[in-house]
Amino acid sequence: MNKISAEIPDWTREQNECFWSPSKKLLSAIRDYQRYTAKVSFLNKLLKKLAVLRYRFWTVITGADIPLNCQIDGGVLMPHPNGIVIHSAAIIGPNCLIHQQVTIGVKSSNDGAPKIAGHVDIGAGAKIIGHIAIGKHAQIGANAVVTKDVPDFAIVAGVPAKVIGSTKEMDS
Repeated sequence: MNKISAEIPDWTREQNECFWSPSKKLLSAIRDYQRYTAKVSFLNKLLKKLAVLRYRFWTVITGADIPLNCQIDGGVLMPHPNGIVIHSAAIIGPNCLIHQQVTIGVKSSNDGAPKIAGHVDIGAGAKIIGHIAIGKHAQIGANAVVTKDVPDFAIVAGVPAKVIGSTKEMDS
């Protein structure tokens, strides 16, 4: 079985193989913007503006609401990015899989944002809301509403989400 790391980003997962790969193009524009913002120079100012234009184009195409200043580690996959909403304060670890219509947000403006560890698979339509932590190698079921912390290797599903299994059991 191919083990995916929860700590080391697999950047090959984000490589663009062809022109029409909207989620990878969106992530690339976000990463370019962040890289150009880190260094101040005339060229970087121009490249940053170009990255913003690319970001806006791919945001419209994908229908995703992922802020330019978000904290997404490498190796993230979004097979169908339509309707993905991520709060700007949310932290997403390496090698996560995020399906369509996922919301990662806060309950109120003074509430903290979710922290998602590495190699977490989030099913279509799942909602991860509030100042919570999702453990590494966890799996969030489709349409689950997660409002409490999820331990490492847990499988959660339902409204509200409850632990229904463990990914460790599947490895043996």
